[in-house]
Amino acid sequence: MKAITINQYGENATFESREVEMPTLKSGQVLIKISASSVNTVDTMIRNMGNDLPFSPATPAILGMDFAGTIEQIGFDVTKFSVGDEVYGCVGGLGDLQGTLAEYVAADSKLIALKPKNITMKEAAALPLVGITAYEGLIRANVKSGQKVLVHGGTGGVGHVAVQLAKHFGADVYTTISSEKQAEIVKSYGAKSINYKSESVEEYVKKHTNGEGFDIVYDTVGGENMLKSFEAAALNGQVATTVSLCEIDLSTMHFKGLSLHVVFMLIPMLHNFKREQHGEILSNITKIVEAGNLIPLLDEQQFTLNNVGMAYARLESKNAIGKVVVEN
Repeated sequence: MKAITINQYGENATFESREVEMPTLKSGQVLIKISASSVNTVDTMIRNMGNDLPFSPATPAILGMDFAGTIEQIGFDVTKFSVGDEVYGCVGGLGDLQGTLAEYVAADSKLIALKPKNITMKEAAALPLVGITAYEGLIRANVKSGQKVLVHGGTGGVGHVAVQLAKHFGADVYTTISSEKQAEIVKSYGAKSINYKSESVEEYVKKHTNGEGFDIVYDTVGGENMLKSFEAAALNGQVATTVSLCEIDLSTMHFKGLSLHVVFMLIPMLHNFKREQHGEILSNITKIVEAGNLIPLLDEQQFTLNNVGMAYARLESKNAIGKVVVEN
């Protein structure tokens, strides 16, 4: 089969097309013909940092975690799926798990779910990693109807899904943006936009919560922005984050009695730990998408397996709005 491989990590890393052996099925796996995959920040981190990350695959490596595609073969002990099923999931590209920048992948059936029927393969491929991450963060923060939820980065990968899921769960949703185009996008999701470049945390907390703070803050930015999240949260509030690889002063968090939830959704893949939970979350997301309450946001630029390097560069440029998707 055709696969896109990387032979070294770092600034000189390049992708090249190679013919590699088709994967063979192990217990509990299904063979999937991939229609599309998407690029996530963690993919670019692996490409750039390589051996500095404990979960980077050995080179030559096939990267890519997300996919949408069609099952062509099932393992003898797989009962939930059939040949011909259209599915999606986040299944590889780290450790010893083959990535999805290829024509086929052998995937653990616990990590996948039936694709939503009302969206394309390209749209479905954009959802798994960010969808699971957004869903897990909100559930762990105990999201409830009527709460005020602030999502930092409402048009980013995780952010645009978290905004829509929080809305689905009945929350009053606010999100930080930096342009009129982004404001229009989040308005279509039913969220109120906050321009973080022109409004201070104190100003928007006073404006939208009468100074009391948000019940839940979902921080998809990390670093110094976590201090803004602590500042924006209500007393005894919940903060969920996807980016906590930093040293930071927790004093505000302590004096406000905040709970911090770190979402690292790669754990089930890395440690073969409760993988079925990812399949269950994706099944729930499928229902939400089919109910019309979640629409994937795709970047306007088009990419295929022939220009994967450009897709990675697009995400790293910070100019992408929504998910960068690679079609086979």
